[in-house]
Amino acid sequence: MQQAPDPAPLSDINTTPLVDVMLVLLVMFIITVPLQSHAVKIDLPSGPPPGIHIDRLKNKVVITRAGTLLWNGRAVADGEYAALLAATKRLSQPPELHLQPDALARYERVDQVLAMTKSAQIARMGFVGNEAYAEF
Repeated sequence: MQQAPDPAPLSDINTTPLVDVMLVLLVMFIITVPLQSHAVKIDLPSGPPPGIHIDRLKNKVVITRAGTLLWNGRAVADGEYAALLAATKRLSQPPELHLQPDALARYERVDQVLAMTKSAQIARMGFVGNEAYAEF
């Protein structure tokens, strides 16, 4: 009778214990990391920014060719512009908003301002200074 040859030795490494150890280490790491739950409470001001005048009849918004936003001739940031729109909306008779973009202002910037104005639900808005584009 012929004896069966010995089976070939397994050359693969059993990775199950390695995965188990790695999962235990991962769980321990998650447990020991402190939670980032601390918060700083700040009372932010509401209403229009100080020093910016809101005319009760009409307010002129200019977009310069550099993309700067001017409210009645004074430069304002996007957050200030949103606060000014909200303040005009709260008035008993909301004033007209006259938008005058520069002829060389980027369309994306004008579109951003229009989107902010629309999201503030301003109903009385018009474009002024269109005569400057007659020979554009």
